[in-house]
Amino acid sequence: MPVSEISVLTLQNFNPFSQKHYRVLLNFILKISLVLFCFLGHQNTFGQEQSIDRVSFPEKSPVVFLNDTLFMISEQIGAFSPADRAQIFSSKLNQLLEKNEFDTTSLKIKKSDHGYEIFHSELALGSVTLEDAIAAEKGELELASEYLKAIKSAYAQKNEQRTFTQQLTRTGILIGVFVLVIILVRLINNGLNKLIDYSLSRWHRFFHGISIKNFELLSAEKEERLLKSLFNFVKVLIIIILLYLALPIMFSIFPSTKGIAHTLLGYITNPVKSILNSFFGYIPELFMILIVVTITYYVREFINFICVEIEQENLHIPGFYPDWARPTFNLLKVILYAFSFIVIFPYLPGSDSPAFQGVSVFLGLLISLGSSSAISNIIAGLVIIYMRAFKLGDRVTIGDTTGDVVEKTMLVTRVRTIKNEEVTIPNSAILNGKTINYSVEANGPGLILHSTVTIGYDIPWRQVHELLIKAASKVNLLLKEPKPYVLQTSLDDFYVSYQINAYTKNPEKASLIYSELHAAIQDAFNEAGVEIMSPHYRAERDGNQITIPPTYLPKG
Repeated sequence: MPVSEISVLTLQNFNPFSQKHYRVLLNFILKISLVLFCFLGHQNTFGQEQSIDRVSFPEKSPVVFLNDTLFMISEQIGAFSPADRAQIFSSKLNQLLEKNEFDTTSLKIKKSDHGYEIFHSELALGSVTLEDAIAAEKGELELASEYLKAIKSAYAQKNEQRTFTQQLTRTGILIGVFVLVIILVRLINNGLNKLIDYSLSRWHRFFHGISIKNFELLSAEKEERLLKSLFNFVKVLIIIILLYLALPIMFSIFPSTKGIAHTLLGYITNPVKSILNSFFGYIPELFMILIVVTITYYVREFINFICVEIEQENLHIPGFYPDWARPTFNLLKVILYAFSFIVIFPYLPGSDSPAFQGVSVFLGLLISLGSSSAISNIIAGLVIIYMRAFKLGDRVTIGDTTGDVVEKTMLVTRVRTIKNEEVTIPNSAILNGKTINYSVEANGPGLILHSTVTIGYDIPWRQVHELLIKAASKVNLLLKEPKPYVLQTSLDDFYVSYQINAYTKNPEKASLIYSELHAAIQDAFNEAGVEIMSPHYRAERDGNQITIPPTYLPKG
């Protein structure tokens, strides 16, 4: 009996108090349960078939470009699922679009080991494999061509409107940037002009000019004009930098000129990056150099302190004279600087470059070839200093030059003669020649000055001695103690040579002392009536006038 008929019969003849009706109702429930069981079993079988279909036939993933699905990818490559492949393909296309680098003419297909690759210039967008072609029931190249055509078609459909909007927006941005640059230039120009005028008006009272002794290097007006010119130069430089920085911004607005923008900006950023990278990379070496310089400074200050103490005779070192302190300090300072430079040299920028080393060798060669005479003078200067042949202010005779030492250097010695002439003598010449120092005994018994006169044999020698000593005692700059004395240096054919010797503490005035001594000798001999008739004087006693001046002769 059909189920529909059972249900109708049951509804029409249903009597809850009849046993027959209970059996009919039970049969009806059993048949309904059987129908539901069969239905649920069918549904379970259908679900299993669907799960098998999903395993056997994966879902396809879309490649989306410009909000449009270009094609579907259903095959997996290695660890990349269809969804991964589609996502990578879509992201590369959209990145090119965002960077304004997408160009349909740059799209191309290349053969690869795994099939065919779709490229945009040198960027690989995605690939078409044999599995993709089998799934699409097409050839690999045919499927790759369809992908390429889909990309070009989508771009062609939506690019026109998008390009027009972008160009309009970019043009507006360009005009805005241009106007903003003009406004900034005017503001900077006017603002800096007012700032310059205000500053100069406030600083006007500080302009007094620049003078070196009696020479006016800059007047107050010129100083003000120079400062104003300097401010104007800074202003122009700021405006030029602003305009230069504005150019990359303007060129970067349009994709076709972005390369120019990158180039212009690179002219500034690349050197700055290079300088900053070099600076930060050089910081460890810089710390090393600072440490060496600091140590050198304090060592030099310590040596200088010792030098000053020795010069002022607050510190006594046996066998070390105070006048050696300063040249010794200079010599140690040179050695200290040379040692510090040797330590610092490897840490200098570019010290390991062949160019730097070549320049160093070249300079060393020039110094060694061109300074042989200078080196010999320096060594001679050191020897003279430690020989203590003379010091500043000493009266000396060096070669044919007699005078006072006014300057001693490592290369030359300068002497001022009695005629106020300054003579420069190389130290090597001093070392190789003879030097007479008249000032060595100035602090001792004194320097002995001597002069020789020749008197005939007819004058008693004792009288000549008395007259010479009397003349020496009248010279103020000659010492009374020790007393002057006379030496008879020779007995010649027609006369005797008498040498007067006297002490003085003023060797630098030797010329004046000799002049006064000779004048005193003439006065003493003339007053005593003794004629100085030698070495080459001839007189005949026939009534001729004698050699004594008339003022020294008695009247009549």
